[in-house]
Amino acid sequence: MMKFMDDDFLLTNEVAKALFSVAKEVPIYDFHNHLNPKEIYEDRCFENLAQVWLKGDHYKWRAMRANGIPEKVITGKADFEQFLAWADTVQNLIGNPLYHWTHLELQRYFGIHQPLSKDSAKEIWNACNEKLRSREFSVRNLLRMQNVSVLCTTDDPIDSLEWHQKIREDGFEIQVLPSFRPEKALGIEKEDFVDYVEQLGQVAGIEIDGIEALLQALSQRLEYFVANGCKVTDHSLEVNFYAPATEAEVDEIFQSRKSGATLNELQVAKFKGYLLVELGKLYAKYGLVMQLHIGALRNCSKRFFDRLGPDTGFDAINDFAYAPQLAGLLSEMDLKDQLPKTILYCLHPKDTEMLSVMASTFCSNEAGIRGKVQLGAAWWFCDHKNGMERQMEAMSDNGLISTSVGMLTDSRSFLSFPRHELYRRILCNKIGSWVTEGEYPNDGAYLEELVKNICGNNAVTYFGF
Repeated sequence: MMKFMDDDFLLTNEVAKALFSVAKEVPIYDFHNHLNPKEIYEDRCFENLAQVWLKGDHYKWRAMRANGIPEKVITGKADFEQFLAWADTVQNLIGNPLYHWTHLELQRYFGIHQPLSKDSAKEIWNACNEKLRSREFSVRNLLRMQNVSVLCTTDDPIDSLEWHQKIREDGFEIQVLPSFRPEKALGIEKEDFVDYVEQLGQVAGIEIDGIEALLQALSQRLEYFVANGCKVTDHSLEVNFYAPATEAEVDEIFQSRKSGATLNELQVAKFKGYLLVELGKLYAKYGLVMQLHIGALRNCSKRFFDRLGPDTGFDAINDFAYAPQLAGLLSEMDLKDQLPKTILYCLHPKDTEMLSVMASTFCSNEAGIRGKVQLGAAWWFCDHKNGMERQMEAMSDNGLISTSVGMLTDSRSFLSFPRHELYRRILCNKIGSWVTEGEYPNDGAYLEELVKNICGNNAVTYFGF
């Protein structure tokens, strides 16, 4: 019988174990997260485990709500009461990826192999807090502990990137790079769109009086991001996002929205599609990677959106069908060979195979880019064992998993980096199973290189780190 989360955790054959011994040494290139660059620059030390673990982590908040914990504890002060509620929830998380993440983090950062429960909570709380308050467990040292080489934060075009610049000037050996996320500029259907466009114009020094000026402002800010090390962009696509349109049509839609009109779904899709295509051409010009995260249904509970705001654990999976729109969007950029390197992520598992096939449809290029368009890692509600395995199988079934750029954290927690280890264990076990079952030869040298590429080398080449 296997021991609880021991050295062979999730590794069910000898090939997998040998491959993981290689995979675990590969540096981490985390190309999508929501970490705060200011906290990295200031090299913050956290006061307690609840503060670093539970503050702002809507994954854990959702689980605590399902466990019947009162909201005032879940989103209240980060103290022992909140941690105790989390410890009680953890014991009830059998089969949930949060259980594995929690214990990998306890093991890798704090050397604690004791399972977390209500009974062990106080002992673990005290042991972790003593370490967290020391400089050895500052934010920068937490990153060093996990062999992080590059991390890409998520940043709005109007951001000054002040903290990224200070980190670079400070000589920190881990690259902390900005990512360009123009979500608010695309969100023409949102209430704050007109106000945001005004802010963007002020930052860019441009009066945004039409679609041409909007693109000019975004282009200027993108150039600023590139000058500050940006390698990747990000877009959250949540409603209809593409319909063919001319510049004149889109300008008319923009003017209507600025004058206070309510737009229909087709108008929104035309605006978003046009802007995405034009931005995509700019990304191709600068050699940037375009990430498309598709399928979130945001802020489902109006009661709690009004009370707590966005990103507090009340989002869900959307089930709209979007393959024709995505094909149209990618084809429009590809028409004159201006499609950038693109990663496609789905939130609904039903779309996994569709995106894998769609990606391979648009991979053709003369620059020798391997996996130019590819299925991204299992994301958000899919980044568990089943979701990761399904992503690996879909990528293998319909393309080349050997071109994959691997895993990301998509996290707001500085303790989240063992998620890469969980992914690597599942990857090595998947490959080991194919070999053990006679589906691929046991070519040790090639398999080791394959694993190193997926876990890190591919990302270095693909993103240009």
